[in-house]
Amino acid sequence: MREKKEKLQEQEEPFDLKKEIFEWVKIIIAAAAIAFFLNTFIIANSTVPSGSMETTIMTGDRIIGSRLAYKLGGDPERGDIVIFDHETGPGSEETRLVKRVIGLPGETVEIRDNQLYIDGALQDEPYLREAMDSDDYHFEVPEGCYLMLGDNRNYSADARYWPDPYVPEKKILAKVLFRYYPRIGKIK
Repeated sequence: MREKKEKLQEQEEPFDLKKEIFEWVKIIIAAAAIAFFLNTFIIANSTVPSGSMETTIMTGDRIIGSRLAYKLGGDPERGDIVIFDHETGPGSEETRLVKRVIGLPGETVEIRDNQLYIDGALQDEPYLREAMDSDDYHFEVPEGCYLMLGDNRNYSADARYWPDPYVPEKKILAKVLFRYYPRIGKIK
């Protein structure tokens, strides 16, 4: 038994700091590459900076969206919550926003008497935080574009106030799936 122990001790390689560091560097590079790939092609990660989507999504919530939802699964649908890039003012840089899809390509969207109408039909919006107190608006959504509004309409700087209220489909990055901070949960 003693001979076996001595043989095992002889077979063990001495600690090599350079080799150990190299192994850790490989692991870190692989993890960074995987994270980059996931964040670029599979998911979109975003922090909600304002209360425009309350109470569906609260200020400061961190959310994850699927970049593949519309690449593999069809077009955005009314009611989807999406992450998109949009220029909210003349000469402003594009900003990443989170809003709900309201108007689809080719539809007429109207807000009158604090109610939402799509192609003349009154819409039920159970996700609204409170009754809307809004001016009247008329939108004719162009083909290939969508109209986005916040769930907290009375406090949302959404399409009603943008110089160009329409979001081209190519600017929609992901369909929001769930929140992971400060609490975990699916978003509907």
